[in-house]
Amino acid sequence: MQLPRSAAVASRLEILDECGSTNTELASRASGAEGDGWPDFSVLVTASQTDGRGRLGRVWVAPPGQTLAISVLLRPRLPAGEPLDIDHYGWLSLIAGIAMTNSLAPLVPSHSVRLKWPNDVQIDGRKVSGLLAELLPGGRSVVMGAGLNLSIGEPDLPTPTSTSLGLNDPIAPDAELADRALAGYLGELGRLYAEFLRFGADPEASGIGEQLRELCSTLGSQVRVLLPGGDELLGTAVGIDGSGRLRVKKSSDGRVVAVAAGDVTHLRYE
Repeated sequence: MQLPRSAAVASRLEILDECGSTNTELASRASGAEGDGWPDFSVLVTASQTDGRGRLGRVWVAPPGQTLAISVLLRPRLPAGEPLDIDHYGWLSLIAGIAMTNSLAPLVPSHSVRLKWPNDVQIDGRKVSGLLAELLPGGRSVVMGAGLNLSIGEPDLPTPTSTSLGLNDPIAPDAELADRALAGYLGELGRLYAEFLRFGADPEASGIGEQLRELCSTLGSQVRVLLPGGDELLGTAVGIDGSGRLRVKKSSDGRVVAVAAGDVTHLRYE
């Protein structure tokens, strides 16, 4: 797999013929004895991931050659060189979701590409990409993983609510599409990440908060949120707070609560 456009964007790009999990592999390389050789915005990618995982421990199904598994190493530092405070790390996965949404939209111009909080990218309401951030030991670096369905046919999609780029106005052969999609994502991610840090991790001053509100299909929706402890929350998604948490107005009593993590389902009432 040749990715010339993408190589021009990344600090370091390694392409693997096959990999169990690009997140696990990049975390191991970046944390090991040769970790200094993996600078901020290093990228590991494969078209054949055999042991991928999604949020909440789910398996990410990735048929060989029909998807991309992408992991980006982020070592965030503010303009004066100080490390980003851990309290702001929640925005990094949201920034990645914005970047993926922005980069895929031009590839499927006749379709709607939106971000479902916190990090599922959908084409016409069907999932084409999922993102997973994992903190490295020491708490100063993050591996940002993304799975992207490139050319999976309808019968092979992992769920009835999934899709692939190839099913939505494909514009290029698989190899070229992979490079265009990856280069677009890395370019957007790098731009947004740099702006976020340049403005001291302020989501509003950097424009990240506004972009999220524009792209997030969850806002204004009736939702069911399965919380990490197993509790369920029903209500209306009314906003995103300064930490990137989803604000939900509960159906039961009208109170607004902030959700940092959870499995969100958009409810459709007839």
